[in-house]
Amino acid sequence: MTQHLPEKPSPWIVKYAPLIPKGGRVLDLACGNGRHAMWLAKQGYRVDAIDRDVQALSGLAGMDNVNVLIADLETGDWPRSEQTYDGLVVSRYLFRPLLRTLADLLNPGGVLIYETFMAGNERYGKPGNPDFLLLPDELFEVYSPLLNIHAFEQGEQQTPRPALMQRICAIKD
Repeated sequence: MTQHLPEKPSPWIVKYAPLIPKGGRVLDLACGNGRHAMWLAKQGYRVDAIDRDVQALSGLAGMDNVNVLIADLETGDWPRSEQTYDGLVVSRYLFRPLLRTLADLLNPGGVLIYETFMAGNERYGKPGNPDFLLLPDELFEVYSPLLNIHAFEQGEQQTPRPALMQRICAIKD
């Protein structure tokens, strides 16, 4: 019987995850089916995987080093605790009111690895709503006063499908 495997983790996240302190606590924000949470847990990180989709999260149940959190990030009920993280991963998700809050969730030396779609992506399909598309340089402008920028890029990508993306890796002093 063939088992459906989740999509591979993002090359951007794989490239910069080693900057996160070994064995550290990582938040996978809006994790969907948990492709990054699973990969990070296998690398020895302790992962809090948060999403509102109970069904998508079901594949993470009982996985070693993964704590599943069910929450709607856009209702204002999150973050609820004083938990801070050594790493924070966001892929293909944008809710602007949380952007600055994410920097506050990092421990000193903590690493933010973030990538999502940007303006112009609508020509490739979803998302096309400007609420879900970063403006040019937006991640850089939000995080450069708050964190040390380690890497930043934006523009067209061809794999896994054509899209306009913006990516940042930043470290908290």
